[in-house]
Amino acid sequence: MGERVTLLTSPLLDLLRAGPEEAEHEHVLDAALAAFMDFGIRRTTMGEIARRSGVSPATLYRRFPGKDQLVWAVGRREAARFVAGVDAAVDREADAESQLVELFMGFVRGLRQNRLLPRLMATEPEVVLPFLTTQGAPVLVLGRAYLAEVIRRLQADGHLPVVDPEPAAEMVARVALSLALTPQTCIPLDDDEAARHFARQHVAILFGPGRTELTR
Repeated sequence: MGERVTLLTSPLLDLLRAGPEEAEHEHVLDAALAAFMDFGIRRTTMGEIARRSGVSPATLYRRFPGKDQLVWAVGRREAARFVAGVDAAVDREADAESQLVELFMGFVRGLRQNRLLPRLMATEPEVVLPFLTTQGAPVLVLGRAYLAEVIRRLQADGHLPVVDPEPAAEMVARVALSLALTPQTCIPLDDDEAARHFARQHVAILFGPGRTELTR
């Protein structure tokens, strides 16, 4: 067994896992998310968010100097919830293949349960698409960093061969982003059993030379 490494290895992931926003901000982020769902980001005003959250505009601007900062805070919280959901799906005591399969399932569930992205894609794709395509590097970096650190943990525990996990992690991250942008697919994601079978056959195998090494 190699020396155990912690999951908190990426500064960006550290930021997402730093815990929920302060309790006093939660109702503001909830109000902003609801407004974005109803009107989209562009048409949502700070005044509308202040009204929904029950705070004065002056108080809102003290906490968030502009709408860009509030959009970032909502996005950060949604990303943190996504990462937490994937973390919760993985049993770290299970064998390596099972962890990789559940990691894939966590990503699939997170994408399919996200409410904001499909809404924005439908109402203002010109705002969202650049951040997921031509300007999508930060999203890919986040996905790659998360997957790679899980693989490194399994490698350090002796469950996977020690190879650079970054290329395969990026491949999976790119597939996940593609599924988010174009959810129509022949991959059986709506059937958990079939999706797990797909993950065993096509995802887990990416991180080792063969099934035997992945499950030893």
